[in-house]
Amino acid sequence: MPVPQRPPQGFDAHALRDRLVRAQEEALASGTVPPTLRPVVRASWERALREAIDPVHALPGIDLDEDGFLAYRDAHVLAPVLPVIRRLLVDDASDAGLVVAVGDERGRLLWVEGDPALRHRAEDMLFVAGADWSESRVGTNAPGTAIELDRGVQIRGAEHFNRIVHPWSCTAAPVHDPQTGAVLGVIDITGTDHAVAPHTLALVTATVAAVEAELKLAQLESTVRSTLRRSRIRPVDPPRCTLDVLGLQRPRLGGRELGLRHAEILVLLAWHPRGLAAERLADLVYGESAGTATLRSELVRLRRVLDVVGEPPIEARPYRLARPLALDAHEVLARLRRGARRVALDAYPGPLLPDSTAPGIIEIREELASRLRESLMADASPELLLEYAERQEGRDDVELWRAALRLLPPRSPRRASVVAHLERLDGALD
Repeated sequence: MPVPQRPPQGFDAHALRDRLVRAQEEALASGTVPPTLRPVVRASWERALREAIDPVHALPGIDLDEDGFLAYRDAHVLAPVLPVIRRLLVDDASDAGLVVAVGDERGRLLWVEGDPALRHRAEDMLFVAGADWSESRVGTNAPGTAIELDRGVQIRGAEHFNRIVHPWSCTAAPVHDPQTGAVLGVIDITGTDHAVAPHTLALVTATVAAVEAELKLAQLESTVRSTLRRSRIRPVDPPRCTLDVLGLQRPRLGGRELGLRHAEILVLLAWHPRGLAAERLADLVYGESAGTATLRSELVRLRRVLDVVGEPPIEARPYRLARPLALDAHEVLARLRRGARRVALDAYPGPLLPDSTAPGIIEIREELASRLRESLMADASPELLLEYAERQEGRDDVELWRAALRLLPPRSPRRASVVAHLERLDGALD
């Protein structure tokens, strides 16, 4: 672990804390977060206000007894890779005066290790194994916010929504399943301002990459062993169903046509694996004016469909899938994370549930399309960029066509058709 760095010259921690406390008081009084905060912190505070989290009294919950928690932790998918985390982070954390935490996909801390004195201090705010540090429980914090955003984050001092955490700073990044792209957990470094030094996020991200590589190797070994067993044992297990929703007017679950409303609910639950409250799910499906009665009736019918195809049941309070559901949109994101833009585009036949007008689906549809477009614009070959531009989504995207033109070689035979298309687009805009 690198030697902790001092804060930048001229940095005034007390002035920053005072400014952030005043900003929070203003947000609590007005219901609006001031625009002066960093965007990631501002968005997180807005979520905390919507969840009505009390910044003074909210504490992490511990919902498992000791025996139940230890059994859960020992069976967790991250348990076998803990030696990798200890080797890369924990072994040096004590010398650096830091604490390393590993959490599950919902923000529950599984292991908290590192500097003994700092760990003892952290117990005062229940930063302990078994505690729920999800953002929906305690507000802005690196482990919970990293899971919420599905990316690495750094939270300094009073940027935490919960005031009991103001003396602390932290850096965290989520761990993904190498096969499906689903979030499996989170790795966090917590301590003083050294925990948010510029190099710390890179260090955590590198550890996450090593952990995911170890998980991929374990999955490959498991696949080989499973293949060998299946060659000797019959019958084999039926293949897992996939929910196909990209580019389809009629979504399919395991090849069976599924009603649009049922597909919308399943996509939302698959996209929010930690679950959604009834009111929130109803808002995402029907809009803010809808109640939960219609949603509950629809869920009764959907559960019958899931029973028939043998897919995961839907649990309540909050509503969530009992186990992950394979979603074609997740496969696109997983390929983008690996930098496999060609196969990601091949796996993306069109917009997610194009006929849906559900607010939550529109948001997911736009997010997926935006991430694909941004990835291709950032580092795709001109041929791949043009293949995407010629699709329905890209036909009128002037910026996309201009980017493709810039990438084409000067003597490319395709330049003339690209220039002609851009001229038509420019004429339509006049």
